[in-house]
This record gives sequence, structure tokens and C-alpha cells, in this order.
Amino acid sequence: MELLRNLFEGYPNLWGGGVAHSVLILSLVIAFGIMLGKIKVAGISLGVTWILFVGIVFGHFNLNLNEHLLHFLKEFGLILFVYSIGLQVGPGFFSAFKKGGLTLNVLSMLVVFISVLITVVLHFVTGLPITTMVGILSGAVTNTPGLGAAQQANSDYHGVDAPEIALGYAVAYPLGVIGAILALLALKYFLRINTQQEEADAERGLGHLQELTVRPVSVELRNEAMDGKTVQEVKHLLARAFVISRIRHHENETLTELVNGETVLHTHDKILFIANPKDVDAIVAFLGVRIEVEWEKEDKNLVSRRILITKPELNGKSLQQLRVRQSFGACITRVNRSGVDLVPTPHLQLQMGDRVTIVGSELAVTHAEKVLGNSLKRLDHPNLMPIFLGIAIGCILGSLPFAFPGIPQPVKLGLAGGPLIVSILISRFGPQYKLITYTTMSANLMIREIGISLFLACVGLGAGKEFVDTIIYEGGYVWIAYGAIITIVPLLLGGFIGRYAWKINYYTLIGVLSGTNTNPPALAYSSELTSCDAPAVGYATVYPLAMFLRVLTAQLLVLVLG
Repeated sequence: MELLRNLFEGYPNLWGGGVAHSVLILSLVIAFGIMLGKIKVAGISLGVTWILFVGIVFGHFNLNLNEHLLHFLKEFGLILFVYSIGLQVGPGFFSAFKKGGLTLNVLSMLVVFISVLITVVLHFVTGLPITTMVGILSGAVTNTPGLGAAQQANSDYHGVDAPEIALGYAVAYPLGVIGAILALLALKYFLRINTQQEEADAERGLGHLQELTVRPVSVELRNEAMDGKTVQEVKHLLARAFVISRIRHHENETLTELVNGETVLHTHDKILFIANPKDVDAIVAFLGVRIEVEWEKEDKNLVSRRILITKPELNGKSLQQLRVRQSFGACITRVNRSGVDLVPTPHLQLQMGDRVTIVGSELAVTHAEKVLGNSLKRLDHPNLMPIFLGIAIGCILGSLPFAFPGIPQPVKLGLAGGPLIVSILISRFGPQYKLITYTTMSANLMIREIGISLFLACVGLGAGKEFVDTIIYEGGYVWIAYGAIITIVPLLLGGFIGRYAWKINYYTLIGVLSGTNTNPPALAYSSELTSCDAPAVGYATVYPLAMFLRVLTAQLLVLVLG
């Protein structure tokens, strides 16, 4: 019994109760939280956030860690979490600010601003401390890095932790998940959505997705002005980004050939090209008429295969430098990066982990595969140097003070903002400097889950002592209503603005709103409503900027109004 009591309550003669005590408590909190996270009610689960609530229970019964150890593990977990997020979203972060993505990101910024404005108004109306309101805001928009950033900003400013931030987060989080889903459902009825029409438009990549995806299109050439011209001449005339991959000449429609710049086109030839949806109609109108051809089933002499870029020496090289067509007689028809298909223009730079679709004969594709890598074993070995180097630079950047007029305390990006920005930059621009930043999705998720689990466990343990008293005796139950307002009102307003001002497709819109609240359960709900990928693309487009703004605004609220 003495042994068990010392393990759970700590050894009195050891610092922090001893290593075994600290590891046991932390492990039990995380394990029980993950088990409870698998429970679903009406198809909705709070996921790893259960770790926070289990930590609160342990902290309430004084099964806790040393406060200094708790602080270190909390910050270290936060760093791992935000850094892994940055590595994932970095490659697509800047491409999200193209024409279509810019509109979606402006809407996301507007929704963030409305939620911050409501938080400030509630702070002055109710008299609640801004630290509590920032915690409620972070819970209402299910943004854990914002919670960490607010805690660190308050700690830097006042020299002490503010447990009420975590308390507000814990109280508002459950309804932050459920309220967001209810708001998205309500929008369908308020906006009188014709789901069949919206899904058909989304499937074709119309609207604001047209710059963020690519589509294969089959065309029969009818423009007599194109007769006898080469592919290179046609592409020069059109001045649009597209790739012609296959052709069937009208004199022999049983034979499918690969296309290169010197291929001569003739009237009534059938071709397959890949382009952004925004360019498809113009290209089709110029070339001829759209047709339906099942190329994969009918092509006996050509194969299509997705190949993974795994050779380090290819990192940062352009498609033009690879000379795949000239060397092997194969054609790269698209490049998939971070889940988004890109048009393979000659100057597109490859990165480790890109998946390229290659079309050609079996022999040609096999030769290309040997050059490009396609070795999962190579990617199984993690590149740790960019991770720890990036974290070190992120800590330095996060510690640099930035002075803003009217703010008494210099603003720091902190241990949430600094590593997040560095990871986005290093994953986007690292390949240009031959720095391999790729980590497999499984490795990235492992780092992320370990980081968020450590962070939430430590936050819960730190807030456990005061949680029950706050809810029962200090009116904490009212915070649930405040969180619901911060969750639902901005989403509804954002939905109306996005629909009526910018005519955004409904399925794209709910993905954008889910991403703005950095809310994976809401994305899962949105994706279940449709078979198209519009919600996922909308979510991924705004998620990086929304995450950055949530982290930054949480700090600014604490520093300006604290």
C-alpha cells in the first residue's frame, strides 16, 4: 500500500515526487483520455480533448505533477504539436492565396475578427477577466494552440500562470464542437440550399475551388485552325497552364499515344488534357468539343501509375530538369502535394514526398520509377535534423519582442507562433535550398498526437484544483452560454456573407467555416454530407491562416486588455 500511495501521490523525499510518479500520472491521464475519446454520441466525439477532462479529474484529487515539470511538458508538447501542423500545411500555404483561395481566406479572416469582437464585447459587458474570455474563445473555436499562446503571453506579461484560461477552454470546448456542427446544419436551411445542384457544381470544381484543383478532360479536336500544328504551338496560342497527356489520331482510333511538344494535332483527333477548372471551358471552346472516353479501360499499351518522389537529389528540381519525356518516353500528368493536385508545368519544383502520376508504356514507367525513387523504405527513415533545427529557430523567433503602438508590452510570437511560422516557411522553401523537410503522414501524426496529448494532460492537471469550485460557486456554468455565442454567431454571419456576397458553393463554404474554427469534427461532419472533396479543400485552404490568426489574436487580447 505504501508503494502504491507513493506512486500516485509522489515520493516525499524525491524532487517532484519522483520520475516514476510523474510518468505514471501522465501516462494514465493520456491513456484514459484516449480511451474515452473513442466514445461517440450521435456520431460526434470530443476525441483527444477528453485528455483535458481526465487531467482535470486527476488534478482535482491532487494526483498531480511538480509545477515546474508540468510547465515544461506543457510547453514542449505545444511546440511539437504546432510544428507538426506547420510541416503539413506549409507546402500548400502560399498557393492558398491565389484568386479562389484569397476570397476564402478573406472570409476566414472576417469570421475570426467577428469572434474576437464578440469576445471583447462580452468581456466589457460581463466584467469577466480577459484571460477567462480568451480561454472561452479558444474553447469555443476548438483552438488548442490559441489556448497555449494565451497562457504563455499571460505568463510572460505577469510572471504567473492563469488557470482560468484553461478553465474557460474546458467549459466552452464541448459546445464548440457541437455548436459548430449545428450552425453548419442551420445554414443549409437558412440559405435554402439545393443539395443536388450544389454537389454537382462542387464535383465539377466550379466556383472558388477552380484555382485549387485540377481536372482531366477529353476533347475531340474540331478547330480547323489547329490542324497540322504541334502541341507546343497550340499551348503558346492558348497561353494557359495545361498538359496534354494522351492522343488518338482519327485515322487509327484503336491506338493511344503519348503526347510531347512535337506531337502534331489534326482535326477529329481525340486528346486528354489536365488543367485547372477555371481554364477548362476556354481550352475546350478553343480546341473542339468535350467527349467522354474511358482511357484507362481502353488503353492496352499505356499504364498510369502514381510514383512517390523519394530520392533526396530530386528535392527542389523542376520537371523541366527531369526530362522524363525525352529520357523515358513517359509523361507526368499531375503532381499531388499535401493532398492537392497541381498542374505539372515545366518550372514546377518537386519536393520529397510528392506523388507524381506518370503515363507511358510499362517499360517506360518502370524506368522512370527507378529514377524518381518510389521507395517507401527511404521515407520510413525520419529526417530529424530539420525538425529540431526548425524548433530551435522557432524558439528564438518566438522569443523576439515586437513593439506595437498602443500596446504597453512588446508582443512575442511565443512558443506557439514562432515554431508554427518557422515550420511553414521551412517546409515550403526548404527544398529550394536542398533541405529535406518531408516527414511521412504517419510520422507527422505521431509527433502531433504526442504533442497535443502532453499539452492537454498538463493543462488539465494544472486546472484541476479550481475547476469544480469555479463551475459551482463562481458561475462558471454561464461561460457555456458565452462560448455558444462565440461559436455560433460568427459561423452564421460568415455563412451569410460567403453565400450572398461571394456566391461560395455550400460544400466549400462549410469546409471553410470548419477550417476557420480549426474544427476537425466539423470537417468530418461536412465530408459526410457529400461525396465530393469540396469541404476538405476549403478546410485545407484556410486552415493555416486561421490557425496563425487564432494564435496571434489570443496573445494580443491578453496583452492589450490584460
